[in-house]
Amino acid sequence: MSFHGAGEFRKASRRVSTPNLLSRPIGEGRPGRLSLFWRAQLVGWSLFFCLDLTNRLFTYHSATLALAVSLVVLPCLVALSTGLGALYDRLGLVHRLTLRTLALVVLLSATAAALAVGAGSLARRAAGWDIPNWTPMEQLAVPWFHYVLALGAWSLCFFWIRSDRARRSEHEHAIRAEAEALRLELEELRLQLDPHFLFNALNGIAEEVPEHPQAALAMLRDLTAYLRHSLDGIGRTVVTVEAEVGGLEAYLGVQKARFGERLVVTVTVDPAARSRPIASFLLQPLVENAVKHGRRERGLALGIDIGVDGDRLVVTIANTGTLAPAGTVRRHGPGIGLANVRRRLALHYPGRHVFDLAEQDGRVVARLALEGAPCSGS
Repeated sequence: MSFHGAGEFRKASRRVSTPNLLSRPIGEGRPGRLSLFWRAQLVGWSLFFCLDLTNRLFTYHSATLALAVSLVVLPCLVALSTGLGALYDRLGLVHRLTLRTLALVVLLSATAAALAVGAGSLARRAAGWDIPNWTPMEQLAVPWFHYVLALGAWSLCFFWIRSDRARRSEHEHAIRAEAEALRLELEELRLQLDPHFLFNALNGIAEEVPEHPQAALAMLRDLTAYLRHSLDGIGRTVVTVEAEVGGLEAYLGVQKARFGERLVVTVTVDPAARSRPIASFLLQPLVENAVKHGRRERGLALGIDIGVDGDRLVVTIANTGTLAPAGTVRRHGPGIGLANVRRRLALHYPGRHVFDLAEQDGRVVARLALEGAPCSGS
């Protein structure tokens, strides 16, 4: 038996557009539930209110005045920070925090802080209250600097949260895109197998029709059974070992009808392995190559053994024959079997498989060790 991997698998690069979370309204969330932005607003500014009120109690020496000014300033800060967030989104500043962006953040925070100071000053003047022992300039400058720090810190937190959300969104989208690409590639690899086998089977039937019409009819019936099994598995990249063996037996029925007594097949399946998951049609190209390239001068003996070793599924496919030297081109052509198997193993069992091909005592033995369940790619 000789395996060849000249078949090329074509990959189409797909450019996927990522949804821009930063362009959505900052208040957007699930219906009937506060968005993450507003929950953070309520928690953050509530904590600030407690700290700000405590600071005013020590500064104003009046609980009534401290509470009144704090209740006026807090809604202003909430409104101003919401406006800043919307402005940052509109200007597209949240993609990356540069020196230019940082300078603009400081400028906008200072402007917003001035508005908050104005609201607090109006509230104090309307009530005829002044901060004890503070000059008029101090009554404006100190709260302004205080609010600049608060709004600046809020802006930096806003940038950090948005950047983190964007990174997580891109990562999740990349995972989804990779899974979709994997699914499409697995589907294309599977589609490589069915036409390949069908072409060989129909050629075999055509060869038998002139001299052995009954054998051709039997092959056609077995081929119909195989195709029915194949069609039943469309859309399923993962099946049970029992289903996979059923497909192999249908395929071997076609070959048995063609070669008769020249082909002796033995299939042994451990009962514990029958319900195990396996990539669909993974073993088909291995068995097909065994039949196609095995020596049949004295009869081709083909053995398929599937067992379990702990968490691993162990498959051995052996046939009489020899390995072709490297670079040898058989008269049947290179085929796509080995390349397909290796690629599908890499996709279904990344880093969790062993595939050995060796010649032992006049037989070619292909051995697969598959660890865990296969990736479905869906």
